[in-house]
Amino acid sequence: MEQLAPIAIFLFVLFLLLGTGVWVGLALVGVAWVGMELFTARPAGDAMITVMWRSSSSWTLTALPLFIWMGEILYRTRLSEDMFRGLSPWLARLPGGLVHTNIVGCTVFAAVSGSSAATLTTVGKMSIPELRKRNYPETMVIGTLAGAATLGLMIPPSLALIVYGVTVNESITRLFMAGVFPGLVLAGMFMAYVAIAATLSRNFNPTPEPRTTFMWKVKNSRSLIPVMILILVVIGSMYLGYATATEAAAFGVIGALILAATQGMLSWHTFIESLLGATRTSAMIALILAGAAFLSLSMGFTGLPRGLAQFIDGLDLSTFQLLMVLLVFYIILGMFLDGISSVVLTMAIVEPMIRQAGIDMIWFGIFIVVVVEMAQITPPIGFNLFVLQGMTKHQMTFISWAALPMFLIMVLMVFVLIAFPEIATWLPENIRQRPGA
Repeated sequence: MEQLAPIAIFLFVLFLLLGTGVWVGLALVGVAWVGMELFTARPAGDAMITVMWRSSSSWTLTALPLFIWMGEILYRTRLSEDMFRGLSPWLARLPGGLVHTNIVGCTVFAAVSGSSAATLTTVGKMSIPELRKRNYPETMVIGTLAGAATLGLMIPPSLALIVYGVTVNESITRLFMAGVFPGLVLAGMFMAYVAIAATLSRNFNPTPEPRTTFMWKVKNSRSLIPVMILILVVIGSMYLGYATATEAAAFGVIGALILAATQGMLSWHTFIESLLGATRTSAMIALILAGAAFLSLSMGFTGLPRGLAQFIDGLDLSTFQLLMVLLVFYIILGMFLDGISSVVLTMAIVEPMIRQAGIDMIWFGIFIVVVVEMAQITPPIGFNLFVLQGMTKHQMTFISWAALPMFLIMVLMVFVLIAFPEIATWLPENIRQRPGA
């Protein structure tokens, strides 16, 4: 009961600040400041300066702006056109036809972007007009794009995994390794849904694609070679132990610049625009992380995280029951906050519970990314829904219903992860990495 007053104060101040439109990062700082003033004699200003500087100057965090910059550069190239041209001949004959280009295209771009929004925008700007032209059902086009774009949070290099790793002090490279198989399994589940839905639906009557020869397909696939090389350089250098996540991100930026230059898309204007875009996104995430670090310190003085962890432990919940509570909690939270904000806002309280329950923190990173992926397509704040609304001009309710099957598949993916944790843990446990990676 003694913990109720701090909880009430923290929540009241947080929702007050968020409700008045204050940036999430500044709202976290404001809540932490109030906590420091009320629950400790330590000077709030000194604590804020020390903690926020330490969290913002982390060497691990340097991978974040570099991966964001790589995605910004590639967003301004002809990558989406190249992917559609290279993938469509191979996917046209599958049940569901070219709808699969949404899923496979998002999977490929996620491996060089790390951002859900960038993945959605890059793939969608090419696939939506092409699929509409071929008379594919609008709900399936919109729904698969909304769901598959969330793979940008899962498949490395994932910004969400970088933020999680920095927050709980886990290896970024190991988290990236853990995200590979779950990301591919989730993409496979999306494709299986498309195949089944297309087979059972009476309204699925797209314009048939002309038959092509095997050599013509191979010739068109040449446009995929540059991006596949970039993926191998970035991801392969980490997994083979040649580079840390930060070094791999630097290789990725250089590779993206070379790719843009060879396509004739690299101008001084696009270079500056990509740099400014990366700076804005990185600054936003860094402010959220700094605010969360200050809030964690402030809550530590109240004993709130430890007290809640002991309370949960006293309930004698099984590991499965604890995960189900967290699943529902993050789904509800995702209705009001974006994924990265949800992670950094809650880790100070959730991390002690998870460690006390004996749950592997690398596995839990994948679990929580799958759950916050749902937040990207959960109204009223689902960011992917807003991006799609701007691209398609559909009503939010239409887009939300179209994305509902993808949401349910992600819920199913959570249970797959719980039943088969090796999907996430096998790769990081069996591949050596460089010290400090």
